Amino acid sequence: WSDRSTCVLFGDGAGAVLVAASEVPGGVLSAVLGSDGSGGDLLIVPAGGSKLPTSLETVASGLHYLKMDGRGVFRFATRVIARATREVVEQAGLTLKDIELMIPHQANRRIIESAAKQLGLDEDRVFMNLDRYGNTSTASIPIALCEAIEEGRIRQHDHLVLVGFGAGLTWGAVLVQWSVPLPLPETPWWRSAQYSGSFHVAQARSFGRRVLRRLYDVAIGPREENGHTARGLSNRVQRIKARLRGERGPDGEDTIRKP
Repeated sequence: WSDRSTCVLFGDGAGAVLVAASEVPGGVLSAVLGSDGSGGDLLIVPAGGSKLPTSLETVASGLHYLKMDGRGVFRFATRVIARATREVVEQAGLTLKDIELMIPHQANRRIIESAAKQLGLDEDRVFMNLDRYGNTSTASIPIALCEAIEEGRIRQHDHLVLVGFGAGLTWGAVLVQWSVPLPLPETPWWRSAQYSGSFHVAQARSFGRRVLRRLYDVAIGPREENGHTARGLSNRVQRIKARLRGERGPDGEDTIRKP
């Protein structure tokens, strides 16, 4: 939670879409995938892989948390959303005027608005819900698609562009002609109550986990002012090892001995 460049952006969510064969015209008309490894360090979890395996040192120095260059990701995202959208529309033999709704990855309002401006899409042709959930990562497009249907933003035979991007750097887009019969049946009241109850339970569980995390941080002691220097990292590692053994730390601090 100490990295304000990432901790305030993300939310928890899950979504799924069922794709099935059908004799009804429409469905997935075209798709685009791409990657650019030269920007891999813009959005990364530094440790935990083969290049920097998990160790006491990587854990102590916080290398298993997400690191992001916000400005670099913004420049990449605004450019690639517009480019992938144009490519997927061209592959389907359509134009941007044929697109009724674009549902982008819900990463950042400024990113979405900038991409929409490049494409010449009005606000009512771009779906956004990140103000309610934050960035739910790979779940953001399925959640947004579900809400767009519930809000009546999608009609049968509409052309939709679903476009996303992520670490790697990677991106993808798909153009779909919606052929599922609409409107969908109304959700029963008891199901809505169940959803609401589940939401409140999840809120309580999240709060409890945050409290436990704070208690854990207090238990392992304060961090060094500069945890990435050789001396600071060494002291932190030695202090953790000493606590595990029940000995005195490198700075002479007392640790709790095992009974």
